[in-house]
Amino acid sequence: MRIGIPKEIKNNENRVGMTPAGVAEFVRHGHEVFVQHTAGEGSGFSDGDYEAVGARILPAIEDVYAHAEMIVKVKEPIEPEYKLVREGQLLFTYFHFACEEELTRAMIDSRAVCLAYETVQLDNRALPLLIPMSEVAGRMAAINGAYYLQKTKGGLGKLISGVPGVRPTRVLVLGGGTVGEAAARLAAGMGAEVTITDVSLPRLRQLEMELPVNVHTLYSNEHNIRKELPTTDIVIGSVLVPGDKAPHLITRDMLKLMQRGSVLVDVAIDQGGCFETSHPTTHSEPVYEVDGILHYCVANIPGAVPNTSTMALTNATLRYALALADKGWQQACRDDAALCRGLNIVDGKVVFKAVADVFGLPYTPVENVI
Repeated sequence: MRIGIPKEIKNNENRVGMTPAGVAEFVRHGHEVFVQHTAGEGSGFSDGDYEAVGARILPAIEDVYAHAEMIVKVKEPIEPEYKLVREGQLLFTYFHFACEEELTRAMIDSRAVCLAYETVQLDNRALPLLIPMSEVAGRMAAINGAYYLQKTKGGLGKLISGVPGVRPTRVLVLGGGTVGEAAARLAAGMGAEVTITDVSLPRLRQLEMELPVNVHTLYSNEHNIRKELPTTDIVIGSVLVPGDKAPHLITRDMLKLMQRGSVLVDVAIDQGGCFETSHPTTHSEPVYEVDGILHYCVANIPGAVPNTSTMALTNATLRYALALADKGWQQACRDDAALCRGLNIVDGKVVFKAVADVFGLPYTPVENVI
């Protein structure tokens, strides 16, 4: 199969779809790999690194899309890429369709095969291709929350750890999944007093046993969240409903409960955000203020640490990408139920029910296309 690795063109997205080590595996399996010129530079990989393992470097993004049967990316295609996607072409990347109607309709019109990292799901409900970026995003959420709490950045002017005789910062983490656990663990490691919420009592028991002693668990409901907000300095939103929009756990009226200069970090912004006042921001303009509360809603948080992120992502995606290339997408999805759950749009049909429901589109069961 011919595999294409384009350069990401989303704002300040320095990750790349595959490391040279990943490319080497594709070549070893007898596939051709086409990498766009300078695609890996932001992650620390030169064109020479890719050529050394057998990739062919192409000058422009148009060339990569034109040559490839399968495109392996990091982020969803954005408007300039829509016209490059061909009928029958397989795109393997993060899509987050449920909060992007324009993207959804563009991919329907393209009649491509869209297989989303974020909905590849194991039988135990684990999300193996979301986990590595969730681990990065959770850690970065705590770091960025602490950074923007500085007075010079518009925050309250508190040091996350406090000092002897001065209380540490209080951090509220909404959601006890991979992102939430990573955020709570790092915030606790920096000395904060952390509360993490979830609706699953078994998960809260697990977190209570595994996280540091300065992390406390709390059952998630509106009443409990409202009680926490007046004394909370940083809120990290990390609620995920696979393939669907995130619920709004903090509404506009709840902001008045918080101290001015407090910080909201919305890691769920890729799925629409879990704060009513959230809208996507970029690494070049990461924050904005609503009612005196600072909002950090960068939609590609791991893009700030692309070397780490790209290696972690390739480690997770490679086995699935190789299966798609070796067998073709239909046979690979027949053989692996987890991979099959990653299919969202095929030949103009929406085959992931949550996406169809969000936009009122016709739904086609995935069994009808494989």
